[in-house]
Amino acid sequence: MTKADLIQRMAEGAGITKAQAERALSAFETAVTDTVAAGGKVTLVGFGTFAVSERSARTGRNPRTGEEIAIGERRVVKFRPGKELSERVAG
Repeated sequence: MTKADLIQRMAEGAGITKAQAERALSAFETAVTDTVAAGGKVTLVGFGTFAVSERSARTGRNPRTGEEIAIGERRVVKFRPGKELSERVAG
């Protein structure tokens, strides 16, 4: 599903125009991005949680040469699916 497909489904499901659905999706993306970038988490009960996690520094390997390389620590975004989403996907 593309962003355009999602906007179409949101518009149909909520009985709103595509333009309104696009603004709503954009506002959602901004809210989640701003919160997670600030180190917070966003929990949508039944759907899942967006949060920041810290990855510690480690040693990796260049796949082309086999040479060891140092990979620095960094912050990454993680999504943990909620119970309802997990159950629906699992069948």
